[in-house]
Amino acid sequence: MTRFWVGGYGPDMEGEAEGIGFLSADEGRGPSTLAHRRLAARAASPSWLAHHPTLDVVYAALEGDGAVQAFARSGEQTLRPLAPPIPAGDSVCHLAGSPDGRMLIASCYGDGRVVRFGLDDAGRIVAPAADRAAALRQALFGGADEQSDAAGAADPHAASDPYPTPAGEEPRASHAHAALFLPDGRIATTDLGFDLVRIRRRDLTPDHDVVLPRGTGPRHMVLHPSGHLHVVTEYSCEVFTLASGPDGRWGLVAGTGVGAMTEADAAAELAVSRDGQTLYTALRGSNTIAALRVRGAGDVVEPLALADSGVDWPRHHLVHEGVLLVAGQKSSTISAIDLDERTGAPRGVRHRTAAPSPTVIVPAR
Repeated sequence: MTRFWVGGYGPDMEGEAEGIGFLSADEGRGPSTLAHRRLAARAASPSWLAHHPTLDVVYAALEGDGAVQAFARSGEQTLRPLAPPIPAGDSVCHLAGSPDGRMLIASCYGDGRVVRFGLDDAGRIVAPAADRAAALRQALFGGADEQSDAAGAADPHAASDPYPTPAGEEPRASHAHAALFLPDGRIATTDLGFDLVRIRRRDLTPDHDVVLPRGTGPRHMVLHPSGHLHVVTEYSCEVFTLASGPDGRWGLVAGTGVGAMTEADAAAELAVSRDGQTLYTALRGSNTIAALRVRGAGDVVEPLALADSGVDWPRHHLVHEGVLLVAGQKSSTISAIDLDERTGAPRGVRHRTAAPSPTVIVPAR
């Protein structure tokens, strides 16, 4: 049976979800039998979910509470909390686990924080050793408490910004949105507010920044099999391609529009096909899915097709066995879109199922 965990917005985020849901399709009968079966675990607006790399443990970003929480499987369709929620930051919206299963990175949209948590052998969220030592020093000697929080970003466009903030409007602010572990152990993070992709060392100290054009709003990323990093921008609805040079510094090598249909469109998730030949992003507003072809050495991205997402406000999607599953936050539905086996282009909506305010879908082991 094909199984998934589904995160969503609850009443504290103007949604209907009571926690993490369980979604499945009948064995041998395909996506047409996909259905939201039950509530797997109660949680307050688990808007993002991430798996431990080896354990049957799921981490949830509780966006409204600004906290993170770990859940372990307790049955075929259920999860249980491993411990109470742990504070992370304002509007924590994304989690990324390290390949070695020792670290969890939380990105906080509200205050721009990027926070590093340690993971123990059972997958529980704990403070890294350095932070436990800092807490002990504070308890014994007083003084400021050192935290595993990344240094705040500065707006790279501020000095030469030709667009002063209009009266009555808030100035530009840092909005961390996602993190991704790179093959060399460093971590890439996006700052949607300051138009930055930040390359960080394992302790989250900044290594260097890649500055994107002002007002683009980098949101989510995927690492292509070629080694290139593709970044989708929420505001400008583009995909920017980054490459690492011989000195280890990343730089911008290309960018392309994804075919937004309206000025109100806002790009959401970015996913890559198993063969690496196709990227998929969703456009909230026109409620469409944009497919892009990856060519060359993985550094050339071209628009391929634009199709109906089958939902309202497609916030997240993933490719699974030749089908694109799309979470529609405002329609409280999940759609299954067939993909062309040869080109990867969306062929049409095969099936829809009800799900309360879904914001993320992850495969269940």
